[in-house]
Amino acid sequence: MTFQRARSEEQRAIRRQAILDTAMAMLDEMPVAEVSLNELSRRVGLAKSNVLRYFESREAVLLELLTGALQAWLAEVSDELATGIDAHLSAMGRGDQMAAVLSRSLARHTVLLDLVGAQAGVLEHNVSVDVVVRHKQSALTTLGAAVEMIRRRVPELGDGARTVCMTTLILAGALSTYCRPSASVLAAYEVDPALAQFAPDLRSSLESSVAMLIRGALVRSGDPLGASEAQAGSTP
Repeated sequence: MTFQRARSEEQRAIRRQAILDTAMAMLDEMPVAEVSLNELSRRVGLAKSNVLRYFESREAVLLELLTGALQAWLAEVSDELATGIDAHLSAMGRGDQMAAVLSRSLARHTVLLDLVGAQAGVLEHNVSVDVVVRHKQSALTTLGAAVEMIRRRVPELGDGARTVCMTTLILAGALSTYCRPSASVLAAYEVDPALAQFAPDLRSSLESSVAMLIRGALVRSGDPLGASEAQAGSTP
């Protein structure tokens, strides 16, 4: 792909979107750590200096992709929660169903999880304050919508719904890195199969972690039914 110089706002918008689309295609092939500005420039058909006219760094490109990936996932999982949670169940029962839906959905969005896992340690470095502000403001809007989505299904969570939202995403991003071991680690598991417990299944591990998170949030919220169920569940 080779571009002529963009001379209008429409042409610049097309150029910018082409850079984002190319970077997303790269993420379908490789992890965040392997996406380089040089390769992105080559694939999009622009000089590196021209790519930097639209995005100040590789990290700025990836942060924008994260914003879009979060919004796309939220729209998708909202429909799944609408059909995957039985409103007649107790708060704990609905919380367990929510954990199952969230984990199943997130486990499918490997690119999103890779971006989330790299956000604090990589993507939020080598970017200007303006880029971070724009990303965080968009993330606040998305988080607010996610919180309301969760509260609608399990209102007993109260303010704990915000903690559940943020922590679920952080857990998913962190767990995804452990569920994609390197070649050396895989070889180590072959030498000693007992070590494979350090490579958990993403979906099942995330589901159990989020279920515990939601149950704990219900108890902390003071929900009487949630507390009684938690106590009953811990009785031998």
